[in-house]
Amino acid sequence: MANPIQVIHLSKNFGKTLAVDRVSFDVEKGKIFGLLGPNGAGKTTTIRMINYIMPPDEGEILINGEKVGPKTQKWIGYMPEERGLYKKMKVGEQLLYLAQLKGLTAADAREKIRYWLKRFSAYDWHSKVVGELSKGMSQKIQFIATIVHDPDIYIFDEPFSGLDPINSELLKEIIIELRELEKTILFSTHRMEQVEQMCDDICLFNNGKVVLTGNLRKLKKDFGKNTVLIEFEGDPGFLDELTDVRINNRSTNFAEIRILNGLNHQQILRKAMEKAEIHKFQLVEPSLNEIFISTVGEDNIKQKELLK
Repeated sequence: MANPIQVIHLSKNFGKTLAVDRVSFDVEKGKIFGLLGPNGAGKTTTIRMINYIMPPDEGEILINGEKVGPKTQKWIGYMPEERGLYKKMKVGEQLLYLAQLKGLTAADAREKIRYWLKRFSAYDWHSKVVGELSKGMSQKIQFIATIVHDPDIYIFDEPFSGLDPINSELLKEIIIELRELEKTILFSTHRMEQVEQMCDDICLFNNGKVVLTGNLRKLKKDFGKNTVLIEFEGDPGFLDELTDVRINNRSTNFAEIRILNGLNHQQILRKAMEKAEIHKFQLVEPSLNEIFISTVGEDNIKQKELLK
């Protein structure tokens, strides 16, 4: 049986800008698939084409084996990056209207809306006007509108933006629950730490191209244990003396160091011990951010946009 989402040699131009360049990937049933990369890498354009919001210039998209079109839109719960609620409607009316558009009866819709509002500790928002909600509150309502009709495929574009850590955790919990129900989930983000915690498979985008795709666990394993995490107290000057390394993440008492050119990690430890007291020294698989930098090359990444 065909995978729920198949993207085949997809391209999209905006004038002279090639926003998506011959992109291909498959999303398997019952998996969480992360579409990753810096802002402007082509993720949202790809998602809009999958949702039949804009046509590709080249290539093909199949949803459950059928070419995208009005019919396939009904099989997807889609949460766009630019939130689209009607500001003058009340929360309950808004959710009821959107759920009925997706084919639920009024009675079914009310029951499901009640359940999800309670789940988000938002039941007393039922009569609030959408325009009065904070960004985080309207984000929750948008999320409920996306999932309330219980589709088999979910597409979330930057679902965590604007949420505090507690609500991000709740959203993550619900997305993982949907996966346990054998739903298919595609989400895009530039926040790689969330992907590490959730995704089965990933597709890394940069400048409209796919630079790496596959099973997250396998990709990390293939890169090997070539990253040192070090926590210390004392003079951080030893970090500046290291050669054949790349320091990816550095703060007052912590550093994530990528080993290059076969350097022995014990040399890093010896240098560190000369200057500082070591609390933790661990050789690990690289983070997803490190894999991205290694794959793409630092010069090709809009560094300031990556992983704010």
